[in-house]
Amino acid sequence: MFMECARFIAIVVVCVFAPFAALAESATQSTPDYAALLAAPDRSDADRQADKRRDPRPFLTFAGVRPGMKVLDMGAGSGYSTELLARAVAPGGIVYSQNSPDLPERPKTAFEARLKTPAMKDVKVELRPFDDPLPGDIHDLDLITFLFFYHDTTYMNVDRAAMNRKLLAALKPGGYLVIADHSALPGQGATVGKTLHRIEENTLRQEIEAAGFRFVAEGNFWRSPSDTHDFPSYRPIVPVDNFVLKFQKPM
Repeated sequence: MFMECARFIAIVVVCVFAPFAALAESATQSTPDYAALLAAPDRSDADRQADKRRDPRPFLTFAGVRPGMKVLDMGAGSGYSTELLARAVAPGGIVYSQNSPDLPERPKTAFEARLKTPAMKDVKVELRPFDDPLPGDIHDLDLITFLFFYHDTTYMNVDRAAMNRKLLAALKPGGYLVIADHSALPGQGATVGKTLHRIEENTLRQEIEAAGFRFVAEGNFWRSPSDTHDFPSYRPIVPVDNFVLKFQKPM
């Protein structure tokens, strides 16, 4: 009788806890080795130099980029971040890379050259306005990234409120929006987007939350306390203070 009870308990323990162990193991296996991703021999020298300016590993970890994800990269420029995301979501994922149709010639040419590389095979280009970044049939995204370009939309012909509502609609319930930008001084709001290429963190957060997003986390890995915040971010006197904010679409 004792042996039969012991066997029954053992079976119950296996049945109850084995699925959780499998899920934990699956989650671990699905986490990319970001260091190996960055060390890939087919990455360009220019991208490796960009890594030195801002180490992308803590960002990829913070954003939780995984294989199989559907991701939108807003304001992709020449495609540095798009390629990193494409490598991280492989295999099985896809990255929609958004740029404005009036993207300047230099980043446009660089992006077109990048598109020809094997790392970009799972990238779909979206040359669309910021306030209408995706066709209506693309939805249920896992993640949207918006890296160092939100401040530019403050002086462009962009309806930011409409843009942020579209980003919310494109995500699946529980999906994430991760924004990084150059920090402005308190009280400057969105007034120095064109002159200093910065935006006040609280202003950006308020605009995103007004669209229905829920703030969930802040990343301090690209912060710089030596930044005086009074010079253009593209002409750094000292390392620029960059904030990273993570928002979630409510379930």
